[in-house]
Amino acid sequence: MAALALPLPRGHGIDRIAVVIPAHNEDEHLGRALKAVQRAADALHQRRPDVDVRVTVVLDSCTDGSAGITARYVAADRRFSALEVAVRNTGASRAAGIRAAGIGTSRRRPPGKRWTPPPWAGRTWLANTDADSQVPDNWLVRQLEFAEAGADAVLGSVEPDPAGMDPELLRRWLERHPFEEDHPHIYGANFGVRASAYLAAGGFPKTASHEDRTLVQSLRSRAFTVTATDSMRVLTSGRIHARAPQGFAAYLRTLGRHRPPADD
Repeated sequence: MAALALPLPRGHGIDRIAVVIPAHNEDEHLGRALKAVQRAADALHQRRPDVDVRVTVVLDSCTDGSAGITARYVAADRRFSALEVAVRNTGASRAAGIRAAGIGTSRRRPPGKRWTPPPWAGRTWLANTDADSQVPDNWLVRQLEFAEAGADAVLGSVEPDPAGMDPELLRRWLERHPFEEDHPHIYGANFGVRASAYLAAGGFPKTASHEDRTLVQSLRSRAFTVTATDSMRVLTSGRIHARAPQGFAAYLRTLGRHRPPADD
């Protein structure tokens, strides 16, 4: 039986943020993605120099120039580090990056056994994005604000990059995904969660797709506070050639065939 979650006190302060970015052959987009995260970390430092930010790029089975791009950031900015894995699995890559940041997943306990998260876990925030996406400058600032107001997880919105994207496909996507607060969507490219909640919910599953949805469902089933917002919108690739078999690109490709699924 999964561990039972204890309610966290509202307004619980954050003193550490771990950013995790999985990448599989993303040299076309990765440089812009890392630059955007760096700007977001700089913006947070200006507001809250007391919060430590670390960025882990998980290089999963990369055979292109992604490792070299990452190495340049690691050499120039002590906040960045690289982790090489060979799992070809988005959920496993995200989980590996979080473990590399010093956050494991909770072990199973006897039925009815209450679990108290380690003291540091309530003060640690996990910010997740993708290697083909560009976060806004306020990305970490807004997540910190939501976290310290009591959110256990934050679901941000995304916007497909119109550059190189079929305008009709973009129009269809925008019709189905209005930008609004309290939206119903879940995107791994724009997702933050308190480490204690992440641990209680069992972490990211080792699935090739929908690892973000599975984790959010687990959080909600344990009555954690999940907030959805459009106040920190991420620009993501509008490509239709999928890395994940049922991920965002696959959804766009399906949408282009006039047979969109019920939701993304």
